[in-house]
Amino acid sequence: MGIKKNLKKLRNSIPKEIVLVAVSKTKPISDILEAYESGQKIFGENKVQELEKKYSKLPSDIKWHMIGHLQSNKVKYIAPFISLIHAVDSLKLLKEINKRAKQNNRIINCLLQVNIASEKTKFGFEIYEIYEVLDESSNLENICIRGLMGMATYTEDKSQLNSEFAKINNLFNKIKNKKINTLSIGMSGDYKLAINNGSTMIRIGSTIFGKRN
Repeated sequence: MGIKKNLKKLRNSIPKEIVLVAVSKTKPISDILEAYESGQKIFGENKVQELEKKYSKLPSDIKWHMIGHLQSNKVKYIAPFISLIHAVDSLKLLKEINKRAKQNNRIINCLLQVNIASEKTKFGFEIYEIYEVLDESSNLENICIRGLMGMATYTEDKSQLNSEFAKINNLFNKIKNKKINTLSIGMSGDYKLAINNGSTMIRIGSTIFGKRN
């Protein structure tokens, strides 16, 4: 099945209000254009260099999301154009994003990454840290915290996935308001469970573009 058909099938399987981020990392410009021409306007990348390159070569109305771990020293490269940064996992990074947004006369939308997985390799704040981060970031005028992002454990155990998604959804329900309205959880293997647990935004790669090499 081609990208266009994959997208149509996926869109038909999710509620209309769910925001779909097409994860285009490692995929060629031609694949992204095929998805774009099928009506997809939001794409997610996890490497700054690749993101910059694609931004310069693709239509200007694409909304680019940085979904991977972001190092503070690379924020300056994406600050002029990034639409949403998903994986903000430290106050240091938040302050750097604020600084670079100010230099570009922009307000940059951010999600706070919460560590919900049992794997030690995952990044993110602990649940109890989120309130302090929200408090400390309230005086950063060039960022806007839009919500939370989480990555579940890489497992086929649905009860574990449900438990991890429920944990972040519980936190999200406590802090959400008009501004904080995004819960980015769910990828190709678990997006249906994520939607059942309150996800408002899913990050889908292989279901759209096919398996990565």
